[in-house]
Amino acid sequence: MDNVLRSELFAALEAADRDDTVHVTILRGAGSCFSSGYDLSSDLSADRPYHTPDGPAAWAHHVTKGWLWIWDLAKPVIAQVHGYAMAGGSELAAACDLVYLAEDATISHPVLRLAGTPDFAVHPWLVGLRNAMEMVLTGDPVDAAEAVRMGYANRCFPAEELDDRVLDLAERIAGVPSGLLQINKRWVHRALEAMGARTAIRSVPDLQGLAQQVPEVRELLGNLTDQVKRTAAEARMDEGAPSD
Repeated sequence: MDNVLRSELFAALEAADRDDTVHVTILRGAGSCFSSGYDLSSDLSADRPYHTPDGPAAWAHHVTKGWLWIWDLAKPVIAQVHGYAMAGGSELAAACDLVYLAEDATISHPVLRLAGTPDFAVHPWLVGLRNAMEMVLTGDPVDAAEAVRMGYANRCFPAEELDDRVLDLAERIAGVPSGLLQINKRWVHRALEAMGARTAIRSVPDLQGLAQQVPEVRELLGNLTDQVKRTAAEARMDEGAPSD
């Protein structure tokens, strides 16, 4: 996901939320997977879809605001996941209200082994304390069946049946009056928030700022920044523009 795609995603979700004929939205990926995460070859500091201030862990604060924006949409959003949901892609799915997986889907957040905390740190409420601890301390991928067992996802289906099964569920949800759906979605969220979910989620980007001071993480992020700058300069040269 680069910032162009992120802007288009938020615009489409807002349009659906405003459309009186829409009761529920299905979010799915085109191609071989749901989402492999952020496009680190792009300039993620430019053309962001909404403003957040610069400062320590600015990116973590920025994307957390976006995931909570999806969380706060009035109408239910379904994540239909096939293939990989990695890093930011796994957080995008987690921000949705319902998650349905293909049996061959994999949830992973490899950055936990390399560079910091999750940005949308809803894990303890989705999967429980012990499962959340194992996920964030190992950074290991989770297959579809395990994701359902843990509570990250609702159900998994054979890949060839995923489209039809999710559409059937969406149609059943859409049979409920939209206003009632919105109220029922809201009270579930309010229950989590009464247990401190929103406060905890908003606090984790501050911890990401601390994580970025770990020497190994600082070195990795510095190398990554240099690589992104080189890629951007090469792209500008290919387009005939100066490299700096």
